[in-house]
Amino acid sequence: MPWERNLRSSLALLVLAAVCAVTAGASPGAAREHGEFSYRWPVKPFDKAHPIRSTFGEPRTTFAGPPLPSTLLYGGGSFSYHNGIDIAVPDGTPVYSVESGVVSIPSPRTVAVDSGGGVMFQYWHIIPTVAPGQTVTAYQTVLGHVRPRYGHVHFAQFRDGAPVNPLLPGRLGPYADRTRPHVGAVTFRTPAGKDELPELLRGHVVIAAQAWDTSALPVAGNWHGFPIAPALVSWRIERARDHSVVLGTQFAFDASSSLPHVSFWSSYARGTTQNMPTFKKHRYWREPGRFLYRMAPESFDTRTLPDGIYDVVVTAVDSRGNRGSSQQVFTVWNKPGWPPPTPQG
Repeated sequence: MPWERNLRSSLALLVLAAVCAVTAGASPGAAREHGEFSYRWPVKPFDKAHPIRSTFGEPRTTFAGPPLPSTLLYGGGSFSYHNGIDIAVPDGTPVYSVESGVVSIPSPRTVAVDSGGGVMFQYWHIIPTVAPGQTVTAYQTVLGHVRPRYGHVHFAQFRDGAPVNPLLPGRLGPYADRTRPHVGAVTFRTPAGKDELPELLRGHVVIAAQAWDTSALPVAGNWHGFPIAPALVSWRIERARDHSVVLGTQFAFDASSSLPHVSFWSSYARGTTQNMPTFKKHRYWREPGRFLYRMAPESFDTRTLPDGIYDVVVTAVDSRGNRGSSQQVFTVWNKPGWPPPTPQG
């Protein structure tokens, strides 16, 4: 697609397309009168932003084994993408429908509202006060109250059965975010998971990078200061000596609009954990998560590059276009043996 040539233009076109779809009336609801967003918050005050403690596409990791390096790198369990956002509010907070529609109860802790036109909203972790088949009115009908010890409502929007990012411009509002995502260490591994030094890479390698964001509004309590996930992670390779691009922008992770269309461990790299992860049915409270992203679903073949010194540049972008980058120098040497001694003097 044309917008893949440039990361900045890709987000701009994505945002523009989303706003155009909303203002064209792709989904019903009285909130369509708002020019910059299509619906307000599901908790009072409706016209004021609330802290978000978990974003769309964040990792959800439940490891079957104990908290050991072997479990983290090779163990089984349940791994998925977060299909909505978690809005931090006190227990017992009333939760309202953001659009009028018809209720269903997918689970004892979840209320769904079908607004027609292929649009559905879900509200998790609440004690329902409505019944299946009931018609509800936006911002008037209380769907339920946040359950004890949850401290948040999980809010999700679906279009034609697929989850979409509520934080994309033109959807939930009012919402502003000026925080910049961070990119941490960039690492290299063999396809089997063995760490490789950037001083010498040959053959196939897995390139991974840690990336995270911070909430636009501070989250209180045990979740204060915990990372949230960026919406988009990309990478490129430059020649180190002159920064000329030898591999253009590649997209490692994209939850800017919808969830990634690849399996969990094709987007996230082993070593990833969610905030307060679970190992062997025990949840480790107060432990922040670690979000590692694979730069490609498959390993990268260094033989596609001439032997030499390069920089891999990794960029993370949030749903509102804020960005942060980091880079790592590495050396490719696929000739037999080792690089020759460096001349002295």
